[in-house]
Amino acid sequence: MSKRRKSQRAVETTPKREKVRDVFVPRPFEGLVDEPEWIALRELVPAASAPLRLAPELVEEHGDRPVVLATVLPMAAPAMTKEDGRVFIGLQRHQQSGDVSRDLADALLSALRVTPGSPVTVPPLPGPGPRLQDVLVDGPLEITMHEGFDFWLDPGAAEDPTVQASLERANAAVYPTVRLDAARAAYWCQVPEKAHVRWVLPEDEDSALDALSRLGAAGTLTLGDRTRFAGMFRAHGRLVPVWDLPEDVPAGEWEGPVAEFAKRYAEALTDQAPLDPAGRRARQGLLGRQLTLR
Repeated sequence: MSKRRKSQRAVETTPKREKVRDVFVPRPFEGLVDEPEWIALRELVPAASAPLRLAPELVEEHGDRPVVLATVLPMAAPAMTKEDGRVFIGLQRHQQSGDVSRDLADALLSALRVTPGSPVTVPPLPGPGPRLQDVLVDGPLEITMHEGFDFWLDPGAAEDPTVQASLERANAAVYPTVRLDAARAAYWCQVPEKAHVRWVLPEDEDSALDALSRLGAAGTLTLGDRTRFAGMFRAHGRLVPVWDLPEDVPAGEWEGPVAEFAKRYAEALTDQAPLDPAGRRARQGLLGRQLTLR
């Protein structure tokens, strides 16, 4: 048989792989009670965790396994399991499709299927299937902030020199971040020579932008003296305004200013009248001050 014939026959007998198409979902966390916090943990917060509850049908199939949502896992893995049955899901990961919710749900299901303590393999494009909204009992996230990634480790694991060195490298990349009580999904952070407040707004983009424009026209867009409204960026279908702050003022001092701004913002949201000329100019200015994520 000729090489050409053999090649042709191999093609005929090899089953065709079904091509997985990627689908972009602009608001992957839509419908979840804490949508802004999901966005904040994925895009703003370096080290945090929160417990999750499996949907009843998954509990029936896999048992009531403890599931922990983590901002990031070792090597930015999508999921890992512990020998005691715990499952960790990583929000910030290397491989991802256009639907973050589908990615996270697939990572969770993949982790539930393996033997506890075994590695978890997750495809970069999971294809159609359940999403977060289908596999979890929805509710407010009980977020724990961490100064480092020690929460990854089992007791005694940090005594291993290799693990300790890896953990030190990971912790060195964590910049101080504080979750503010003044507004849901508002975070203070300090990066070299700068401090910021970043707030994931829960409203739709047009409503949020109009409210910010009214405050901008009124000159009440800052958080007080020595602060500056730096701009805003979009994250998963929501606006995230950013303020520059003096780096020598601790996080707790911004609870009051952020609470006062939140009141002004809430009042501006109630104004349904069309923007006046000053408001329209402020809106154009805000659109011109969009920031790059992170």
